[in-house]
Amino acid sequence: MLKFMEITGSNKNSLIKDLKARAIETEQEIILSVSNILSKVKKEGDKALFELTKSFDKIELKTLEVSPSELDECFNSVEKDFIEALKEAKLNIEEYHKKQKANGFLMTKDKGVYLGQRVLPLERVGVYVPGGTAAYPSSVLMNVIPAKVAGVDEIIMVTPPDKDGGINPYIGVAARIAGIDKIYKVGGAQAVGALAYGTGTIEKVDKIVGPGNIFVATAKKLVFGEVDIDMIAGPSEILVIADEKSDPSFVAADLMSQAEHDKLASSILITTSKELYEKVEVELERQVKALEREEIIRASLKDFGSAMICGTIEECINISNAIAPEHLEIMVDEPMKYLGMVKNAGSVFLGRYCPEPIGDYFGGTNHVLPTSGTARFFSPLSVDSFIKKSSFIYYSKEAILENGEKIITLANKEGLTAHANSVKVRLNKNGNL
Repeated sequence: MLKFMEITGSNKNSLIKDLKARAIETEQEIILSVSNILSKVKKEGDKALFELTKSFDKIELKTLEVSPSELDECFNSVEKDFIEALKEAKLNIEEYHKKQKANGFLMTKDKGVYLGQRVLPLERVGVYVPGGTAAYPSSVLMNVIPAKVAGVDEIIMVTPPDKDGGINPYIGVAARIAGIDKIYKVGGAQAVGALAYGTGTIEKVDKIVGPGNIFVATAKKLVFGEVDIDMIAGPSEILVIADEKSDPSFVAADLMSQAEHDKLASSILITTSKELYEKVEVELERQVKALEREEIIRASLKDFGSAMICGTIEECINISNAIAPEHLEIMVDEPMKYLGMVKNAGSVFLGRYCPEPIGDYFGGTNHVLPTSGTARFFSPLSVDSFIKKSSFIYYSKEAILENGEKIITLANKEGLTAHANSVKVRLNKNGNL
């Protein structure tokens, strides 16, 4: 099922090119449609949201906000073990992200000079959560908890209404457990527009995070600048590095855990053992027949599944660094000794008993990760995603008298005489006036 590739420079570059090509360019027709939706929301506010929801979702809403009683009903309609698992996952995610909190600093110098940096949370954040069959309660936790830890004042969630005018109950439960402040029943590009511009009911936010379909992703691109966004994620991907002692059933299962996301998902095996690769092929065929998304998995592995054989684990990691995968598994006995070699990866899973779904749901690390090779320069969603930094500086009279001429020299050299003058007036009250 996996394409076997010899390790050559051209093959490696071809693989990287194919992976990047999975990100389909947005058609002009979609961009135009989304632009019109955003314009309507910006101009008409709530009225546009009710009309667009009726048009696209075939639901005639009376109110946009989800009431506390609706959330109570969500809790009454889901399994207790799901609630308990979600609560424990929340604690793990919260504990991990608390370690990411950054502090400001103050530095002092002679003659009454001090400088510093403040770390400030964003005031209001919007979280987009898909509904229906593409509902992922785990993503609610992953997007909301770092914002809560950062100290964001208000977190607003938007999610499409279901056919009865409610919301997906599992999403509702996750939202309350995560600590969402307000939830609104609106989806699609119009929901992004509501968060970006504000309506009569929904307040404008500073940043929009969360996954969505092509219309949601396009809307996020178009409102960037009006507000900040997290990222535009591409198809999911996993790269498994495994040695000759690896269990082929583990490797096959982990490759398929990402292949089931999407026919464009990528699953790559890089191993030191051709025998392992051959056994993994057998396991893939055996296990896939019992999985609900068999058709998607087969298509993903056929088009974007690959395998390479290397001489050493170090060589495997070098190839992985060039690919910069979203998820990287290092399936060896002493994985920590190789961790320092990893330069480019969204999240790294170490050892034989740490499959990627641990990070997706429960372990504590964030599952909102850079894709399509962008792990070379992007980072996972984190507490840092929900803060801003502000600098400050204080100069005493003595300090500016000592350093003013130097500042004037630099300003004059750039031809900015008004800059120079604002210092001159403090060295000599008359300045240039």
